[in-house]
Amino acid sequence: MAMQPLSRRTLLRGLGVSLALPWLEAMGPLTAWGDDSPKAKASAAPNRLAFIYVPNGKNMADWTPTKEGADFELPAILEPLKDVKGEFSILTGLTADKARSHGDGGGDHARACSAYLTGAQPRKTDGTDIRLGVSADQVAAARMEGDMRLASLEIGCDKSSMAGDCDSGYSCVYSSNMSWKSATQPNPKEVNPKLVYERMFTTGSDGQRAHEAAKRKSLLDLVREDAKDLNSKLGAGDKRKLEEYTSSVRDIEARMERVAKLPPIKVPDYPKPEGIPASYEEHLKLMSDMMVLAFQTDVTRVCTFMFANEGSNRAYPWINIKEGHHELSHHGKNPEKLAKIKQINTFHTTQLAYLLKKLKSVKEGDGTLLDHCMLAYGSGNSDGDRHNHDDLPVLLAGGGCGTIKQGRHLTYAKNTPINNLWLSMLNRMKLDVTQIGDSTGTLANLAG
Repeated sequence: MAMQPLSRRTLLRGLGVSLALPWLEAMGPLTAWGDDSPKAKASAAPNRLAFIYVPNGKNMADWTPTKEGADFELPAILEPLKDVKGEFSILTGLTADKARSHGDGGGDHARACSAYLTGAQPRKTDGTDIRLGVSADQVAAARMEGDMRLASLEIGCDKSSMAGDCDSGYSCVYSSNMSWKSATQPNPKEVNPKLVYERMFTTGSDGQRAHEAAKRKSLLDLVREDAKDLNSKLGAGDKRKLEEYTSSVRDIEARMERVAKLPPIKVPDYPKPEGIPASYEEHLKLMSDMMVLAFQTDVTRVCTFMFANEGSNRAYPWINIKEGHHELSHHGKNPEKLAKIKQINTFHTTQLAYLLKKLKSVKEGDGTLLDHCMLAYGSGNSDGDRHNHDDLPVLLAGGGCGTIKQGRHLTYAKNTPINNLWLSMLNRMKLDVTQIGDSTGTLANLAG
């Protein structure tokens, strides 16, 4: 007799924890997960949405390709992405107008971050009377509330600040949070990969989770019996996929244990957050892995990831840069400072390459996880020295379930709102959204 289709919401359970599963053939076709375009139906997989933020802009001369279209060469900053060149496009000409002062004076870093996904001008205050707008990720999350285990996931490597003056009279909340559920409610990000992991894969109260975490050696050990029972009901292809998936989870568990035992590395002017890797590079990779697992298991389809808070003055001694990032971004065209900014920018795109390759390595349906994602990487500042918010450095990766043609350099008219890109991405999530922030329409030519 034919086996009944396995529910897409199937969880492996054991002793108060649960582990979401990747898509398996036994769950049946995934057509209904994506949008209704012919290409999306052919891909038969859900669309995911991710926004990755890096601070202080870029050295734009080393970022912007000289040619448009598919026949473009990778500038120096983008060189680490050469192995996935066909999986992303560079979008030039997009602007965050609400990050400009509009009479509010200084505070470009706070406005750059806060206006990036909202298209709204933040109220200038360092008190509690903050006001902004709803961010693009939360527009999507609000329409998925109840359908996903997590409506959205907010992660980063610098803690969110909820008070204080961080930039010329702007509250620190603006420069350390890119996700806003409402005009007065930011979504603080989680910086501890272990807590992200437990949030995705454990059940029960906070106290119960702490107790379970203290006594368990592995999440997989607790769900072993359930997994064994499920495995006996699967076909050969699904058995192989389940084994690959559990191996991936086990690998992350082992890596987190190894990281916890490493000796601390002193990073100038940056206090080491409790419970996360001392190595910034390893921290970024672990957080990238959390995003991949969240999408792979369909725990959520919406994620924001801040590599660092806007205005970050983190030093990068492991690449021989002792000065702070923010300090160097005010380069005044000094060749030595520009060279160091290029190194920092390249370090960030190297981490992006790790994430894209990880997404591409996960097979799903007739493609890969990267084929079924839309991932925007960029900053609300362009040139960090000028603090300008036009011609932003924007990279769009992933196939969007067959709705985006990648491997190109696309140029848009001067002052095109970056929220037009967010609106275009939301539309590909099968969401009925006609405007977000200061958007004026969708972007042309993304489909090719």
